[in-house]
Amino acid sequence: MVEVAKSLKRHENGLLRWFISKMTNGLLEGINSLIQAAKRKARGYRSINNLIYMIYATANKLDINVKPH
Repeated sequence: MVEVAKSLKRHENGLLRWFISKMTNGLLEGINSLIQAAKRKARGYRSINNLIYMIYATANKLDINVKPH
């Protein structure tokens, strides 16, 4: 019970702020999920730019049809 009280005290500002803003971290969790999916899709690429492009493509739900040269 003491640990719960300490935890509530540590997060008091955030807990009280929710009653005013009604905002949660759900949006950030969703974005993080999309980034993790992009990381799985980008496995094996040679540069960080390719990962970034895959994150944008995944997060924006883009359907990119790449035609071979």
